Formats: sequence, structure tokens, C-alpha cells
Amino acid sequence: MDLRMSKDQRQAFLADLHVGVISIADPDPARAPLAAPIWYDYSPEAGLWIVTGRQSRKGRALEKAGRFSLVAQNEGMPYQYVSVEGPIVEARPADVEQDTRPMAHRYFGAEMGDAYIDSGGSGEEESFLYVMRPERWLTVDYARLAGSTDLTGSTEQGGS
Repeated sequence: MDLRMSKDQRQAFLADLHVGVISIADPDPARAPLAAPIWYDYSPEAGLWIVTGRQSRKGRALEKAGRFSLVAQNEGMPYQYVSVEGPIVEARPADVEQDTRPMAHRYFGAEMGDAYIDSGGSGEEESFLYVMRPERWLTVDYARLAGSTDLTGSTEQGGS
């Protein structure tokens, strides 16, 4: 049974609200890749974007690697996930009103998001917006089983 999501399903899932887990090659070859939870947003037209401190471990790794992976999932049944990988196509200083506040509203709602931003919750260091263009997709949607016990099926997908 094929458990892959269609293009429309995977894009809708990724655009929905999930905490992502970002994975970035570490510039230090003695260290494992960095994997950390992160807020993100996505649209098929713009790509996937995150905001993080430029001098943070994530920011330094992103600058060096020039690409990253992100996975978003539903932890409850039916289990689903979308994983994307691709190059960073834009990196620039994050604007509070254009980038940071909308991200806080996405995850906290308007009132709590504003309180988070106004209290300095997004950090004191310079935040950067990084936009990734997904090149590789990996998806699974166990809702497709619909009562079947067949858990086999390829999940590899290419393109967007």
C-alpha cells in the first residue's frame, strides 16, 4: 500500500501548524548534524522559512551549510509526517513586523504573540530569516491504511 501524500496533501500538511524539527550539517566534522525544534512557515509560492539568531548555533550552521532539512509531524493517530530538504534561497535580517511578529502570531495567537515579541522573547541577538526551496520530499500518511494492516510502501518522493 502506498502511504505517500499527494503533492496537494503534502503542501497543505506542511502549511498547517506544526513545530518543525530542523536538521543542519554542523560545520565541525567532529559533531553530529544539529537537530532542533523550530517554528516555521510555508507556502508553495515562497518556500519554507524560519527565523533564528544569525550567531546562534543554528544560524552559523545554516550560513555554512547553505541548506537544511525540516520534518513536521502529527504525533497522534493517524501518524503523518512531511520531511523536506533543500537549499537556502534567501537569507536576510528578519524584520519584526514582516517576519518575527507574524511567526509569533502563527504559533501563539495575536495576543500572546504580541506579548512574546514585546517582551523580547525572540531574543536580543540579530535574527535572520532563512528561506528554503524544497527539493526533496518524504511523506507518510497512515490514514491511508483505513483499517489495513499492510504497513509496507515506498515513501520516497522527488520534486515539489
